[in-house]
Amino acid sequence: MGTGARRASRRAMSDGGVGVADWASDSPSARSTSRPGRSALVSPEIQIERVSPFALHRGPVTLATHNMRLTLEGKNVRPIITEFDPKKSGVRTERADLVMVKYKCQSNGVPITMTTGSTLPLVSSTNKDAESGGYNPFEHRKVAHPTSDMETFIHLLKGSLGTGILAMPLAFSNAGLWFGLAATFTIGLICTYCVHILVKSSHILCRRMKVPSLSFADIAEVAFLAGPTSVQGFAAFSRSMVNLFLVIDLLGCCCVYLVFVAKNIKQVVDVYAGAEFDVRWYILSILPLLIAINLIRNLKYLAPFSMISNLLVGIGITITFYYMFKDLPSLDSVPHQHFSSFEQLPLFFGTAIFALEGIGVVMPLENNMKKPQHLIGCPGVLNTGMFLVISLYSGVGFFGYLKYGSKTEPSITLNLPQHELLGQSVKLMMAVAIFLTYALQFYVPFEIIWKSVKHRFTSKPKTAEYSLRVGLVVGTVVLAITFPELGPFISLVGALCLSTLGLMFPAIIELVIYWEEPGMGAYNWRLYKNLAIIAFGLLGLVTGTYTSLWEMGMGNAH
Repeated sequence: MGTGARRASRRAMSDGGVGVADWASDSPSARSTSRPGRSALVSPEIQIERVSPFALHRGPVTLATHNMRLTLEGKNVRPIITEFDPKKSGVRTERADLVMVKYKCQSNGVPITMTTGSTLPLVSSTNKDAESGGYNPFEHRKVAHPTSDMETFIHLLKGSLGTGILAMPLAFSNAGLWFGLAATFTIGLICTYCVHILVKSSHILCRRMKVPSLSFADIAEVAFLAGPTSVQGFAAFSRSMVNLFLVIDLLGCCCVYLVFVAKNIKQVVDVYAGAEFDVRWYILSILPLLIAINLIRNLKYLAPFSMISNLLVGIGITITFYYMFKDLPSLDSVPHQHFSSFEQLPLFFGTAIFALEGIGVVMPLENNMKKPQHLIGCPGVLNTGMFLVISLYSGVGFFGYLKYGSKTEPSITLNLPQHELLGQSVKLMMAVAIFLTYALQFYVPFEIIWKSVKHRFTSKPKTAEYSLRVGLVVGTVVLAITFPELGPFISLVGALCLSTLGLMFPAIIELVIYWEEPGMGAYNWRLYKNLAIIAFGLLGLVTGTYTSLWEMGMGNAH
């Protein structure tokens, strides 16, 4: 091995850096040059050309590493991605090195630079002390059009305010007026705190791994890969679980949208047609239009639909508030003024967390902020936005249940007068708005699924993509037709997915990140706090899912 190669290797290791393309050979001559705690280096002529990541070919001997092909004539070698560990005074070649390959190199845009007979360092190694200073991920983000604090605040409200707000009166009917008010604020505060945990965990991991930003699934995977050795094997599983529940949550919301649209149209048509049709026919009737709008592949072309939807929702909710606050009855008229029953609480939990939980939109917003540090803190964009959301949801639930009492429908729009043109127009406006929102809601789960399977359809990718789009749309329609009960469906999605994504995952991620350093704190308070959040989420998951499925089964039986 040349003197320059040895100097370069020592320099990479002594700087605590990452050496890539250190090549361990199976030949006796190569093994004899290696020393304990360090990879053996060879220095034949190296030919480099671009290939797809992690491909492996043998020429006489052709080996591939990330985005590179290296042909080493006459040598039976294998690539080792190494990272210097100061504690061991040697290199690391275990699973944790995948963190460096996938997140450090890709996220920092660092090319693998090699010269004949030498290895150059890429980026410095994982350092848990870096989170207290040094690397600032916010300074390394390259966002084409960063959003201001006000823009992020508006996007947060837009992402958190959906059909869930129209179901809050039903949630209060399952909890009781005053208990529902207190419980909604409590669940809202817990959800907001869990979002804080997730965002703070992202910042810590970005500093430790020295990457500018991470998505929700990235946070889960990196937390386990960079965590204790005993949990590193669960990294890929944690990423898959986050993506799985995101897909189930968003496709479940699509099913809720279909039932919502069908029920609102049904109330209008039944009055003027003079006949009642099953809601399932209305769901089926919108399938052709639904397929057409979801064949739009570019998100840019969906933007006009989003603007129309926002306008209609704004007008519809304003008119709904007018009816809701008109001639409010006294508090004594409410069937369950203080508390409903323990049997109905799981339905309240599922509906409330469905309405309040917006954790899926937080990380994309944070990653695109001009000043991400302003998202959390006091008061902070997140705290201000979530306080407004919780207050609005609590107000709609409280006054909606006070107004309609035991006659409260799964969506408050269904309580509007059926023989007044203004009330009927709200139902049509909200139905059109939610129908247009379906395409935007469908975009994210489709992208997650398509990215995981598109490598199987290299011959005709467009045909496969369109087929998958149509298949998923038809699947949501079939599911909505099978279970056309709006209230239990909303509760099921909230209990099954959002209790997991919004409560349990952030707590688990924080435990893994803090387990070794800086630890669980005095008297293990961080451990007990996160275990309590996980237990709360698990309780809501089990009871809410069981009760919702039972209600849906009873609805189908009738």
